[in-house]
Amino acid sequence: MSAIAIAAVDDPAPAASAAFGMVYQPIVRLQDHRVIAHEALMRPVDGTSPLQLLDRARAEGALGELETRAVRAAADGYDFAGGGLLLVNLSAHAILGGTTRPQQVLEALQASGHDLRNFVVEITERDIVEDCAQLAHAIGYLRAAGVRVALDDFGNGHSNFELWHELSPEFVKIDRFLVQGLADSAGRLNILKALVQVADGFGTELIAEGVERVEDLRVLRDLGIPLVQGYLLGRPAATPSRDVPEAVRATAGDKLQVWPRNDRPSAFRRILAEHMLIEAPSIRDIATNHEAEILFRQNPQLTAIPVVDRHDLPVGLINRRAFNEHMAAPFARELLGRKPCTMHMNASPVLCDIRQSLDEMSQILLGEDQRYLYDGFVITDNGRYRGVGTGEALVRRVTELRIDAARYANPLTQLPGNIPITEHVRRLVETGQGFVACYCDLNHFKPYNDQYGYFLGDRMIQLVATTLLRHADPRWDFVGHVGGDDFVMLMQSDDWMRRSERVVGEFNAAALALFDPEDRARGVLEGEDRSGRYATFPLTTLTIGIVEVAPGERGGAEDIASSAARAKREAKRRGVPVHVLER
Repeated sequence: MSAIAIAAVDDPAPAASAAFGMVYQPIVRLQDHRVIAHEALMRPVDGTSPLQLLDRARAEGALGELETRAVRAAADGYDFAGGGLLLVNLSAHAILGGTTRPQQVLEALQASGHDLRNFVVEITERDIVEDCAQLAHAIGYLRAAGVRVALDDFGNGHSNFELWHELSPEFVKIDRFLVQGLADSAGRLNILKALVQVADGFGTELIAEGVERVEDLRVLRDLGIPLVQGYLLGRPAATPSRDVPEAVRATAGDKLQVWPRNDRPSAFRRILAEHMLIEAPSIRDIATNHEAEILFRQNPQLTAIPVVDRHDLPVGLINRRAFNEHMAAPFARELLGRKPCTMHMNASPVLCDIRQSLDEMSQILLGEDQRYLYDGFVITDNGRYRGVGTGEALVRRVTELRIDAARYANPLTQLPGNIPITEHVRRLVETGQGFVACYCDLNHFKPYNDQYGYFLGDRMIQLVATTLLRHADPRWDFVGHVGGDDFVMLMQSDDWMRRSERVVGEFNAAALALFDPEDRARGVLEGEDRSGRYATFPLTTLTIGIVEVAPGERGGAEDIASSAARAKREAKRRGVPVHVLER
């Protein structure tokens, strides 16, 4: 049927009798790239938004009637001879709160004369369902007739886990918010990983909506999400399409895409300065030392008192210990009591706006002025005083989060750590992908670190990271940081040897800039060996040991890592920059 099926000729004022047509968007099974279903979508003939029409019908108390008409029109206009399921939208409000009941829905579907097992009713997300059990009971009548159920737009609106639990839908459609940009978002990826596990537990098939990019499609495939829908697969059309675009079919032979990674632990972004705020009294900059002493006495928990001007803008902090030492001197109270308290304040306190994240605040720890450790810091709101925070609390929270994050990303390079490395090896092995595991290690790094210090040592390690990333294909090649000067590359790029050789060549040339001219000229470092005796060491260079893992080869992450480390040791023994281990 090549023309939109028109449900009414005229469009009178009542929404229930508005004229609309139906279009059909394909749903594709990723396993074999076949169209296995279509979703029927309403399109008002006057060009207005379907949501506007539905809202008008709801306001007029005719939502159930309009939706039932749409169900009939969808069934009448669909080509069942081509095979596949038809998904029709129905609101919980229409079933429970309107004039429509399950029997009316069944009659609308039966009017098409087709097997009811070909229909899936999508429960839309726009209603708050106060009694999920009542909705599940009503849907039971549809299920008894063979109709299946889908939960629409999960992750947005009012679709939630309670509905999932109570309705036990055969399908759950993942909202486009979680799908679009998936290949670039570690947060979305983590949510979808969890949803896949939940769906497995419930025996539910997931349908990812809003798929528009091949990159997102690859990640959905790797996650094991079976069904996809979106413009990349096919746009809504009056004639149901059963052709899958060639660009989608071509992804069947793709390598395993590298998943996005977190640059910072998400908890850093969720904790703001406001969350660490301690409400504390301040003192005016015109107050005396005597008044400051009274304020300290009244607030024994305070380690410092903020000083503000007449506009409530912070101008300093008075440290309790330093203040008490000054005032405890002989005759100090008599001589200093009436003098301004500002004479004892730190006039350059650390200031944080309430909207600053813990990540931004963590930079305080890197500053040369360490007085925040005992003074704390002042928290402001658009420059005005709001409260204080303690240095102890800041250090504790940053340390805890960094320790936790270090399991997933190296704090220095922000590259994935041991857990993501192991997870990616497992994914490659389980999907039967062929790849190479590269173990990258610096030669003679300890003498360099001992002589030049940790700061330049860290720059050397960061240089390894940036060089590896520059030569890895971000789609297929995974770069991880085991720790110290040990790195891992898991490469699917066909030209992995050329890339590895370029990494070594580029790093060795760039690393020379981190040596003093005298050391560069000599070509060696002078220092002490492990026994404390004078020795010379070659300049720091990079070695890569490589092990090939054949397609379909089974093996654990530990075995593969051990083989790659053995290849690296053999490369160092032979004195070659790159060595491929024969297995």
